Amino acid sequence: MKQQYIRAMDAIQAACLFVAGSCIVMITVVVPYGVFTRYVLNSAASWPEPLAILLMIVLSFLSAVVCYRDHLHIGVSLLPAVLKEPAKSVLGYGLEICMLATNLFMVVWGIKLVETTWYQSIAEFPLATAGMTYLPIPVGGALTALFVIERLLTRQFFHDPARGTVGQITTE
Repeated sequence: MKQQYIRAMDAIQAACLFVAGSCIVMITVVVPYGVFTRYVLNSAASWPEPLAILLMIVLSFLSAVVCYRDHLHIGVSLLPAVLKEPAKSVLGYGLEICMLATNLFMVVWGIKLVETTWYQSIAEFPLATAGMTYLPIPVGGALTALFVIERLLTRQFFHDPARGTVGQITTE
């Protein structure tokens, strides 16, 4: 059962990575188009900048999900590095429970935000609503919560950096 869950999380991570990468590609097409229409054609299109912002929001939330799973997020590893078992595991469980609570907060209140703003229109995109722009909040929270559950199942709370990837800073 645990292996099936991990495989499902692998697929979700790959999908998040694909969507985030697609957002980057679309941003790199849309922004130069907006610059071209504004400065070359002297007729600025109204939609490239807001679309790039919306894509950046999706990119940010989905990239955060991927980075969390791969232990690439910002974390202070001083305390886990000096703790021994079982204190290190207790700390890991505590941190993941806090992460789960934070992500459930994002899901619950994000859904309420989406529901509240669902029918508010966006001038540049008549077919899209303001609620749609807030969808990455509950989606990102739900996906990260799934990855938190995976960490709780696998008990891989802390990730030691690969040898040679951590630089030493001297203060001489």
